[in-house]
This record gives sequence, C-alpha cells and structure tokens, in this order.
Amino acid sequence: MADQASEHTTIAASPALCWEVATDFEAYPEWAKDIKEAEVVHRDTEGRASVVRFRAAAMGRSTTYLLGYDYGEAPDVLAWRLLEGDITKQLDGSYAFKPVDGDDSVTDVDYELTAELVVPLPGFVKRRAEGRIMQTALRDLKARVEAVAASG
Repeated sequence: MADQASEHTTIAASPALCWEVATDFEAYPEWAKDIKEAEVVHRDTEGRASVVRFRAAAMGRSTTYLLGYDYGEAPDVLAWRLLEGDITKQLDGSYAFKPVDGDDSVTDVDYELTAELVVPLPGFVKRRAEGRIMQTALRDLKARVEAVAASG
C-alpha cells in the first residue's frame, strides 16, 4: 500500500527562483544531501527536463529511479511520477509554489509525495525514510534557494 506525505514551508525568495532551483535537476547532487547523481535523460520540445534518472542514498544502500516530469501547471506546480525504480513501485509527487499574500519575494511551498516500496518495511523504518525524503525535498531546497537569493 502506498504512503502519502505532505509538508509545507515558506522560502524567502520569489516563486520564479524556487522554480529555477527545483528544475535544475543536474545541480541536485550539489545541495540535496541524499542525491548522488542526477542525469537528464530526455528534454521536451521547450528544452525542459522531462525524464530524469537519479541515484540516491536510501536506507544504507544506493537506489536508482527514473522520474517523468509534468509541466502542465508550470511554473506554479512541478509534478512528477515514477517511470522506473529498483526499490520503489510508486514515487509520485509535486511542488506547488505561490507568492505569500501577493508578495513575489516570499514563496509558500507545498510538497506532496506518494511512495510505495517493492518490499514492505516496518512502520518505523518507513517513517524514518519519509523524514529523510521530506528533509531533502523541503529543507535542503529552502537552504539552496535562499543561498542563491542571498548571493544574487
């Protein structure tokens, strides 16, 4: 059975900068702690990464998965779905970026993820893994975007 998780954060930067960092997949290994490699496998007709292969640290081992990205609600929502994974059956999610009270210098970010592993795990192990995914997905993203905003 798939597990669903969601989390929210506020980033001191514009939605446009959040989008820019979130879609720069090849730079993920520089700031996303558990991502070891990210390779754009395919780009759409507008040059955006539509299929990305990731290698990540997961529960004491390495995992590889291929995500397909959907730009149907760009630049407000970045959505993805699992195309292929060695330990995951499902890894579908999204980031939603919106300015706080119309202020383009601050962004509310909502993150949603639905994940299902090939092999069932005890609840406490799943919760620990979920916490790590959320940390990378939001805390590391926030740190990276705010560092870019401060330098630029």
